[in-house]
Amino acid sequence: MSWAKRLVDSLFGRRPGASVRQGASAALPHDFPRLEKALQYSPRDRELFVQALLHRSYHQKTHEVSLSNERMEFLGDSILNLIVGEYLYTTFPAADEGELTKIRSRLVNKHALATYAGTLQLSEYILMSQSAAQTVGKGMETIEADAFEAVVAALYLDGGYPAAKAFVERQIVHAMKSGAVMTADDNYKSMLLEYAQAKGLGVPRYVIVKEEGPDHDRRFTIDVLLNTEPKGSGSGRNKKEAEQAAAHDALQNLL
Repeated sequence: MSWAKRLVDSLFGRRPGASVRQGASAALPHDFPRLEKALQYSPRDRELFVQALLHRSYHQKTHEVSLSNERMEFLGDSILNLIVGEYLYTTFPAADEGELTKIRSRLVNKHALATYAGTLQLSEYILMSQSAAQTVGKGMETIEADAFEAVVAALYLDGGYPAAKAFVERQIVHAMKSGAVMTADDNYKSMLLEYAQAKGLGVPRYVIVKEEGPDHDRRFTIDVLLNTEPKGSGSGRNKKEAEQAAAHDALQNLL
């Protein structure tokens, strides 16, 4: 039995409480199949998805010879651009090439990809060294973004273009509707402030109601209040992102 097959068995079929192979991130949960529910997809070849989550740092501890997720990241990047391009071409028939290019860049940049990964809690499943698992800020954002692209490739290789397309479009639509990823030069906080002042509602006040997750994957939930009344709520990987999402939610509720 190959080491990769043993790893798949340990992640998808090990008994509760059994340890993950030495060198993997300690954050991996017992019920790794939970990822299948988050992806809304049941893999035929689970080794593809394990490889998609193998950060190159993982092998510093195991000394095993295998592929990391870097090649799959390369493939996933190309597939992602095709799917997003097709989605935007169909969704915005009046937009010209320049507008479509600008929107696509905002949907597939590292920050946006890390946001999609955060929604899936992908960092919990990435196999990496303990030192890599302690990475914070843009370093972890890059690791998560790369893993997301690799997962797109795994879906494509396992289920074909339809599986990858359905998955990517779900992430895009959710992120656009929630305001987690903005596709235009919109500043929802400024828009809400202008609306509130025009209606005599005072100045919006943003209140942190929840702060959770490890340092490398912090999540903030913020409510926005007008005249002490909650009008919207949003979450994000930092306070600025959560405030924008809350303002966006408030505008949807008010308009």
